Amino acid sequence: MTTDIEPSAPARLLRITEVATEVGLTTRSIRYYEELGLLNPAARSEGAYRLYDADDVERLRFIRGLRDDAGFSLAEIGRLLEDEEARARNRERFRAATDPAERRAALTDALARIDDQVAILREKSGRLRAMIEEAEGRRRHLGEQLADLDAGRESRHPGHANGRPG
Repeated sequence: MTTDIEPSAPARLLRITEVATEVGLTTRSIRYYEELGLLNPAARSEGAYRLYDADDVERLRFIRGLRDDAGFSLAEIGRLLEDEEARARNRERFRAATDPAERRAALTDALARIDDQVAILREKSGRLRAMIEEAEGRRRHLGEQLADLDAGRESRHPGHANGRPG
């Protein structure tokens, strides 16, 4: 029995302006991410235009999310992406290896990469926790000032020299 398998359609490649519009970045940002090594275009056209595939678009969305939504620096993003790529290589290395020592080395490296990612995320979490505590302290302070005013008392927390509430 034979089955006819239709060849898959070639992946659609987008030019940089199309990608920028799709992911909400500027072409300048995309070029900068390339300079930093965060992204490599899938191909180049005959006219040397950068061409991007669906994986590139998803990677740019991921980068943008980490940068904009989670507040990661580009250096932190680079480290996270590098670790993800290394984990993928280790996964393939592990699957291809039959020697227990080679498999162990792949797993050990993968664990170290995960530990690096956890450290980056914990550091970010610690910074965010400190920022939250500072904001809560400012909120408490303003709440005390408001309570003093509502009670008709002179504020226990006089305003700053610039006249703004503390």
